[in-house]
Amino acid sequence: MQEIWQQFKQNYLVKFWNPTVAVVAAGLLSAYYFGLTGTYWAVTGEFTRWGGHVLQNLGVDLSDWGYYKLIGLQGTVLDRVDGVMILGMFAGCIAAALWANNVKIRMPQNKIRIVQALVGGALAGFGARLAMGCNLASLFTGIPQFSVHAWFFTIATAIGTYAGVRFTLLPIFRVPLKITKGATKVKESNPNQAKFRFKLGVLIFIVYLLLSFYVMQNSMKLGFAMLFGLAFGLLIERAQICFTSAFRDLWVTGRAYMSKAIIYGMLIGTIGVFSYVQLGMNPKIMWAGPNAIIGGLLFGFGIVLAGGCETGWMYRAMEGQVHFWWVGIGNVAGSTLLAYWWDDLAPVLALDYEKINLLKSFGAVGGLIVNYSLMIICLVAVIWWEKRFLRKAKERVALTNTYTIR
Repeated sequence: MQEIWQQFKQNYLVKFWNPTVAVVAAGLLSAYYFGLTGTYWAVTGEFTRWGGHVLQNLGVDLSDWGYYKLIGLQGTVLDRVDGVMILGMFAGCIAAALWANNVKIRMPQNKIRIVQALVGGALAGFGARLAMGCNLASLFTGIPQFSVHAWFFTIATAIGTYAGVRFTLLPIFRVPLKITKGATKVKESNPNQAKFRFKLGVLIFIVYLLLSFYVMQNSMKLGFAMLFGLAFGLLIERAQICFTSAFRDLWVTGRAYMSKAIIYGMLIGTIGVFSYVQLGMNPKIMWAGPNAIIGGLLFGFGIVLAGGCETGWMYRAMEGQVHFWWVGIGNVAGSTLLAYWWDDLAPVLALDYEKINLLKSFGAVGGLIVNYSLMIICLVAVIWWEKRFLRKAKERVALTNTYTIR
């Protein structure tokens, strides 16, 4: 039994998980999450509420702020579905990181990184809330909801990440390497520390799991939200799921592994959401206006500048990377700033535009076909880009070798 346990621990708790399998699992879970809680997997709306609570504690009157009337500011993080789900994500992330002894306080290498984290996080938070969702609610779980605004956001995000990659290649962001004596020495891992952290991770996991079941006795919806948040946290940390990496890898190296995994996850999630819609549930449809496009551009640029998206900064922050603590702070600040400006921006950029539901526009079967067709087109485009990028890279290498031989 001991040997079996050690093999299970090493293969499934300590080692990183296959990203494709994990993202597909996240897509499936997100569909069930929608069916059981009536909402989709999203985080930045709750971050905006956190910013609102901070302002309230500072004496700011938010009663006339249109954005908080729209998304609600009642209660606390402990009695909102999004709130307990996000707490579950943090619990899952820290538990998974502790299992693998992957927690270590790591400070930013340069002050410019802190500026990047704050500014990038703020741009991403502002853009996400302008578009009514981030890489989750306006992309990974937004597209399976059959909302046209999610397609606008996704395309704009791709363009924004490309611009962000080009911008971060500027000389100002090239931090000089500091070589210190003895830096090449590899520190031996402490077995006792690893064992303690593993037990602590198991304890955090079990405590939050039991709390979920306890809460479920009074509120099934809150209890399920806690359970799903825990599962989402485990998945994003153990598989290192980051949408920033998915886009950045495409533009920098041509590698499309994570991008393809995300599309597979959406393909799975879509059929699950469709099934629930056919049972009478209403999908989450948002305004397909300039807000989705501008928000996507800002979000895409911001996540590359910051170095992480909403899922990416959360698990990295729990692993002890201080840079991403700043990203999170910037995220909340940017989201709250959008809430402040919403009443001025919304009439022009969002409220006068339609909330377009593909299922209503093309019928149930037609909308499903259109959504799947668009995702397959994206998959084909990503595969084409990857092959084209790698082919050109090989041609450059061959050309360099030819000149070298001459």
